[in-house]
Amino acid sequence: MKTDIILAGVGGQGVLSIAAIIAQAAVAETLWVRQSEVHGMAQRGGAVLAHLRIADKRICSDLVPQGEADLIIAMEPLESLRYAAWLSPEGVLVSAEEPWVNIPDYPEPETIYQALKGFPRYRLAPAAQLAKEAGLAKAVNMVMVGAASPFLPVGVASLEQTIIALFAAKTPALGEANLRAFRLGRERELQGAPR
Repeated sequence: MKTDIILAGVGGQGVLSIAAIIAQAAVAETLWVRQSEVHGMAQRGGAVLAHLRIADKRICSDLVPQGEADLIIAMEPLESLRYAAWLSPEGVLVSAEEPWVNIPDYPEPETIYQALKGFPRYRLAPAAQLAKEAGLAKAVNMVMVGAASPFLPVGVASLEQTIIALFAAKTPALGEANLRAFRLGRERELQGAPR
């Protein structure tokens, strides 16, 4: 078993927290994990990219080859298209539906949604709405972990335990809110092509 994942977003959206949650949950299940991160001008809203590879045996490289990602998790729709060349023909693209307009010529959102509908397997999550519903607007990234969880090679229990361990160490209420966000992302029916 090997699962190759691309995580994409803009600085400040929590892409690296997503990578940490998934990686720690995989390690808890005694899987091998390799990760590589690329930080753009993150503090200024630049691109942030992480390659995450999970397998049941040793993995030699940190980087996901183009055309071989099983899953792309994007914190905003334009970033999902930026890395679409990495997605395998059978891969799944899971994106937050809310745009993060950080450039002056950002395309019309409807144009981006139409492009996403061209993928055989994609999901759009109303991540900002679900994070607010969970009681923590900043938990958009945990909504996205939940939305992508059916396609991850780690169990829900391991993901939930990792979320609690990471966030509850700060305050119990923070752990609970992030866990609610994860569950809402997992349980909510998402717009997209069939699984």
